[in-house]
Amino acid sequence: MKKRPLSVTIIGWLFIVAGAIGFVYHASELSSRHPFSFYLVWVCLLRLIAILGGVFLLRGSNMARWLLVMWIGYHVVLSAFQSLSGVIIHGLLLLVIAYFLFRQRVSPFFTTSV
Repeated sequence: MKKRPLSVTIIGWLFIVAGAIGFVYHASELSSRHPFSFYLVWVCLLRLIAILGGVFLLRGSNMARWLLVMWIGYHVVLSAFQSLSGVIIHGLLLLVIAYFLFRQRVSPFFTTSV
């Protein structure tokens, strides 16, 4: 399959944009008094993973689709410590993303060489 499926394009760009917005937002919380807060470093790292996962998803990386499903799965677990509505929203996102990334029509786009 040469042409990237529309669902992969949308999901890839969604992760890139969400990761970039989240990174800028949380990076602005860094201050000279606490430049390397463990929490902020971890959150910024997770945002960078979303950006990189989105970029490699657009390039057809099989590993990227697994990475992004695990990324959103992590957020389902994280939401369990905060609110039921967060678990429901992230759980639905997980189901939708996994469905669109692992459909039989989309799978030929992904390779293990990227």
